[in-house]
Amino acid sequence: MVTIEFLGPINKKPLTLDIKNLSELSMLLKDDQDMVKWLENCAVAVNDTMVSSKDVELNSGDKVSLLPPVCGG
Repeated sequence: MVTIEFLGPINKKPLTLDIKNLSELSMLLKDDQDMVKWLENCAVAVNDTMVSSKDVELNSGDKVSLLPPVCGG
């Protein structure tokens, strides 16, 4: 199982899913209307390492973090 954490203003509780890659996660989250607006702009980290491809293979015990853009001063 893979843990999905939503950081910052996404304000969603973590999920535990049986998925094999980030493409599967993307497909699942596109069905959630609250997530659609975040998906295009979020950075993604797997086990605290930034990734840019949806083809990243996921293994049981991995953690995926969705990081929305942040403004600050």
